[in-house]
Amino acid sequence: MSIRIGIVGVSGYGGGEVLRLCAAHPEFRVVYVAGEGSAGQKLSTRFPGIGEIGGLTIEKFHPDAVAAGNIDLLFASLPTGQSAEPLAKIPQRVKIIDIGGDHRFVEGWTYGLADAWPEKIRQSTRIANPGCYSVAAISALAPLVAAGLIAPAPIIIDAKSGVSGAGRGGGSTFGFAEVNEDVCAYGLFKHAQQPEITKGLARLSPAGSAAPSVLFTPHLIPMTRGILATCYATGSATADACATAARDFYAGRSFVRIVDDPPHTKWALGTNLVFISYAADPARNSIIAVSAIDNLGKGAAGQAVQNANLMCGLPESTGLLAAPLWP
Repeated sequence: MSIRIGIVGVSGYGGGEVLRLCAAHPEFRVVYVAGEGSAGQKLSTRFPGIGEIGGLTIEKFHPDAVAAGNIDLLFASLPTGQSAEPLAKIPQRVKIIDIGGDHRFVEGWTYGLADAWPEKIRQSTRIANPGCYSVAAISALAPLVAAGLIAPAPIIIDAKSGVSGAGRGGGSTFGFAEVNEDVCAYGLFKHAQQPEITKGLARLSPAGSAAPSVLFTPHLIPMTRGILATCYATGSATADACATAARDFYAGRSFVRIVDDPPHTKWALGTNLVFISYAADPARNSIIAVSAIDNLGKGAAGQAVQNANLMCGLPESTGLLAAPLWP
């Protein structure tokens, strides 16, 4: 099998990570790459170590070129607000994974939380990749919500992300001198992924239960990649009961690791893994769920390739089994 792959937004962090994974994928063949500022350059100019596909020329993204080409599956890694219109022009025969935010919980698109509902993804040709914060938070909370172990409100999520989450076009405010030795909260009550987290958890809630209410605070910290999400919920279950529910919920899933101790972001560096731990104090009716992911891995490109594998009828772990980078 040789599945022909196109990547839009290839010169960004998310698109570049998709390229890295697809270049080593045994069933994928990258035949089309597109980017805005890098159009006209050889791929090897942007990625000198990319290997034999380095001779591809980065093109301006035109839906007509994708429609006319021999592309089986397209990854689109564009800023939110820039993918809805052009992707609507791509014929249905071309499978699409939108890594940007335009199609999350949009009719006709499947929300691509691969570890929660893989069967839905296998049956879809249009996947909206979840946001990075959403992956970290929902992954930790999903088993507790599905099992009815926590109250629907309030659920408090404190999440910290590396600077690459801002994208390659983040501007001068994300330069080394600006972010080094600094931590800040941002997007209070208005971050785009707060409603996404709420909707994702609502889909996992038992029928007839109250919709979850989420307070989400993201923080930017001075590291390149990774997300740590600490989630506070109300419930009387023990930590062992939470971990058992998570192991049952994720039984057979290739990339979820339920661990005893609070995870580190570095455990997931360069991978599609998510590490989850639970702590509880039943006397205080309190549960803490902690997750760690690579925001460019499970939070973006790794999840996208996992979704692509499912859509194409491949084992979902194909091309994604590399061990984490260490140190």
